[in-house]
Amino acid sequence: MRGFAEAMKTSHEALYDWVERQRGHLFYWAPVSFGIGIGVYFSLTFEPGVWVYACTMLCGMAAAAVFWRFCEGPMLLLCALAIGLLGFCHIGLRSQVLAAPILDFRYYGVVEGRVIATDRSASDRMRITLDQVRLDGVRNVPARVRLSVDGDVPTVGAHIMTTAHLLPPQGPVEPGGFDFRRHMFFKNIGASGYTKVPVLERSAATAPWLVSLRAQVSEHVRAALPARSGGVAAALLVGDRANVDQETLQALRDSNLAHLLAISGLHMALFTGVVFSLLRMVLNLIPHWRLFLPVKKIAAAGALGAGFAYLLLSGASIATERAFVMVAVMLGAVLLDRQAISLRALALAALIVLIRRPESLLSPGFQMSFAATLALVVCFATLRNWPGYWQQPGWLRWGAGLVISSLVAGLATAPFGAAHFNTVSHYGLVANLLAVPVMAFVVAPAAVVTMCLEVIGLASAGYWVLDLSLAHILAVADWVSDWPGAKAAVVMPAIHVLGVLSLGGLWFFLWQGRWRFAGVIPVFSALLLWSQTERPIALISQDAGLVGILTEQGRALTRDKARGFVARSWLAHDGDSALQTKAAARWPTPEVPRIYTARVQTEAGALRIEHVIGKTGQAGLTNCAPGSLVVFSTDAGDLGKKLREKGCSVYDPKSLRDLGSLSIDRTGAVTSVNQFTGSRLWTGAPPIDPEAWFATEKRR
Repeated sequence: MRGFAEAMKTSHEALYDWVERQRGHLFYWAPVSFGIGIGVYFSLTFEPGVWVYACTMLCGMAAAAVFWRFCEGPMLLLCALAIGLLGFCHIGLRSQVLAAPILDFRYYGVVEGRVIATDRSASDRMRITLDQVRLDGVRNVPARVRLSVDGDVPTVGAHIMTTAHLLPPQGPVEPGGFDFRRHMFFKNIGASGYTKVPVLERSAATAPWLVSLRAQVSEHVRAALPARSGGVAAALLVGDRANVDQETLQALRDSNLAHLLAISGLHMALFTGVVFSLLRMVLNLIPHWRLFLPVKKIAAAGALGAGFAYLLLSGASIATERAFVMVAVMLGAVLLDRQAISLRALALAALIVLIRRPESLLSPGFQMSFAATLALVVCFATLRNWPGYWQQPGWLRWGAGLVISSLVAGLATAPFGAAHFNTVSHYGLVANLLAVPVMAFVVAPAAVVTMCLEVIGLASAGYWVLDLSLAHILAVADWVSDWPGAKAAVVMPAIHVLGVLSLGGLWFFLWQGRWRFAGVIPVFSALLLWSQTERPIALISQDAGLVGILTEQGRALTRDKARGFVARSWLAHDGDSALQTKAAARWPTPEVPRIYTARVQTEAGALRIEHVIGKTGQAGLTNCAPGSLVVFSTDAGDLGKKLREKGCSVYDPKSLRDLGSLSIDRTGAVTSVNQFTGSRLWTGAPPIDPEAWFATEKRR
């Protein structure tokens, strides 16, 4: 017993010393703990109730009190627990606050509302987002609605009226896929659809002055430049990507230059950096100011104000807001005579972003931008501490820095890009080396100077430089994207793989000392699990309109045109770059017209799958083999009951409405989307009603 007590004391002291060595570096882990709490909330399959949040807060306060009382090495783990529980409660509170009506049926009729945003869909159609929505005969009207439109796009701020088809936000195309319902929930959009008739403007645009200014700047820039470069320039200056065509966007994606379009860390850093440099240079030209004024701090304050103006002008999207927070933290460090670029500044920026928009933790923009910045800060901090670095010529350090930054940022963001977008660009390093310097040293300064010259009517020279530089970047994108094997398709990893990889990378970059190399173990473990990912042998879409089975040639589909988004998503998740028409050609010839039949081998034996399309297909089906799975694209009716009585599993749009898309794994187990996601606010779970809860507790 005495030996056990001594062993416990020794282990306690070892743990204390181990954690104590991290003193001064522990703040880096605050956003990590906060983010883990947010991640736990999103991983649940039920919506937490009042008692869950109450117990969580009590546990968090108890952990914080113990840490505050003792503040010893092991107690720091309780502090991390308290921060994680705070993150859990914070995202839960935000979800409850954002809860708004969601359309729960297919609607066709009059739609009225005010246009608050325009953008372009993946199918290259223009979309409008409406608030102040009114739907005929609907009581619980969604706060916002998004519509795809044909013809002229109404002005932002205009009150419009049209006749449209609306649907509830659709769930993932397969269990474990991207949850579109959750994405729309945090955008406060409760329905989406399309209209084929003209959109009528009931009243003139009454948008706020800032929205009107954005629209005017976008229109003016596009009028001053050719169509292609004008659309890109509008995206860079005011965040208006609606005029970037799909061909250009695809070339930028294939060459790994799509990040240049999003107003994120690169653009905000370039813009504020140019303003900071220009202000500092101008102030230093006057000897009296140079000697008696804090020129550097004045330039930092001016750059901070310019960055805030750029944030507002660009529409204050999540990515731009995140970039501004990071830049503001760094410029604030300059004002306080602290190191501007450091892990502490990055951790503070991450914490602010997660407090402001906790749902952004799941977005690829958040993950990729902070992964790249973290890797760059650690890499160049290590490089600066290497004595041989400062012995090299300046031009060599600059060139090496450019190559290293592109390589490190590319490697840091590659797993997240591959996991979210299922593609990897093989020549992204080359494209970035050719394009990013032009963006940094030509496009950003030219944009700032052009906007300044616009005031006095002398912006033509600036637009000429912008056109040439943007044409160069687009030419690089076209050239690199046309190279053989420019991109490769990557299979979608299991949902836990990215989390394990992220925690391993964070440990490697944030932990101090030799134990940081332990982070390599989870990174390689996650990559190994990713490489052994097994895809479902069969997939069924939510509307029963598409079925896909896994064959030796790849995923075989039952339709060659319809349900294009679902088909593209399935193939992308498989790591298959084939078109839908090619995937449909893989399916065996149907037994009778409109009835597609196939057999898949599971561990439980062969499974016969039949996809019956339309009433024509139903008329040709009279029987089924016991144990087979039959999918009807229309209501199965009495025929479905008959087949179920014979021992067949039958699915149709009505039954799948409550289940969502289905997947069948190699064991033969059938998993539905709603079984995977559970009952959450974005799937229809009711939000907490404080009055009803207190009334229930009072009755108890």
